[in-house]
Amino acid sequence: MALAVSPLALPLPAMPALPGAETASTAAGIRYKAREDMTLFRFATGTTVAGVFTRNRCPGAPVDWCRAALKGGKARALVVNAGNSNVFTGKAGRETCERTAAETAALLGCKPREVFIASTGVIGERLPTDVLLAALPGLAQGVAADNWAGAARAIMTTDTFPKAASRQARIGDAVVTINGIAKGSGMIAPDMATMLAFIATDAKIPAPVLQKLLSRANATTFNCVTVDSDTSTSDTVLLFATGQAKHPRVAADSPPALLRDFARALHAVLHDLALMVARDGEGAQKLVTIHVTGAVSGKSAHRVGMAIANSPLVKTAIAGEDANWGRIVMAVGKAGEPADRDKLSVAVGGVWMAREGGVVPDYDETPVAAHMKGREVEITVDLGLGRGKATVWTCDLTHAYIDINGSYRS
Repeated sequence: MALAVSPLALPLPAMPALPGAETASTAAGIRYKAREDMTLFRFATGTTVAGVFTRNRCPGAPVDWCRAALKGGKARALVVNAGNSNVFTGKAGRETCERTAAETAALLGCKPREVFIASTGVIGERLPTDVLLAALPGLAQGVAADNWAGAARAIMTTDTFPKAASRQARIGDAVVTINGIAKGSGMIAPDMATMLAFIATDAKIPAPVLQKLLSRANATTFNCVTVDSDTSTSDTVLLFATGQAKHPRVAADSPPALLRDFARALHAVLHDLALMVARDGEGAQKLVTIHVTGAVSGKSAHRVGMAIANSPLVKTAIAGEDANWGRIVMAVGKAGEPADRDKLSVAVGGVWMAREGGVVPDYDETPVAAHMKGREVEITVDLGLGRGKATVWTCDLTHAYIDINGSYRS
């Protein structure tokens, strides 16, 4: 099914070469025809790795494989395919992961548990293992440092544009690079992780430290995005540190200031990728930013924000450009978090519509209606109860979402 590029799409940024990380992509023919659908990353010896994964109780075999491999803290390769998620495939799915890791390890001269695997696509169909394995030798021979754009395209499913981001940071006096790619368009409601996202840096950071950095950045980026409230069975975020940059030694007891700028840049990369996913939500016409303030805690604010972002009534009102603030109030109330109707305030596009349990006197809907006709809609809710705050992102819900998902396997 050919999909029109999202009107919210962003151009693919320039992706610099990253020492210690090379990639290649190919058209393996796993499901898609006449497009690249498989990619291989090769990492330098000594590369450390961190990861976060879906908490869906029916995860795919690649998620189970990566969770186990992550315990070793080292990585030499990443194999990703699109078109088939290798989920709910039982013993066959596990064997595919084992064979993929073994073949890749033999080609690159590493251990199978240093090979990470991710798959995305249709659930419940056996992955054609022989097709995947046949593509590996060519990929291993073709890896290069300048193919980040190709990798971003090869991992797409119903995505309408490739997603990539890059930043630089300082560790001491040294400059390091962080590159990232992601895919995601539907089945998006991250729970500890997201869609598929792969980030690499040339910094030298121990795996436990890398894990803390990733988990912290993930919490306020990928875990604050939703398209349709459905948490994928394949959600995987992996962060690789190739250790090729020369900078002051990083250890578990290093002063926080040493990695402050790196943490900032990592958060920026994840933030960019997360918003691109929201921009590419299936059928999306509008990007929606929801700010929640005045909650009893940050966690409570996040839950309220996600209740608003996941509400079909709110999302369809936005699609219809209807300034229906009552639906926002409804979503706040159903979140199950502390809320007081008579302290609640709601604004759209910076215009306060409701305060203290009712509409603002002399409220003029004209500027709000004009704001809702734009491509980016901003909602602010103040609960008036405390200092907790959060920001989440979503998209509108249009009939195109039904069209895409009603024919997904066709």
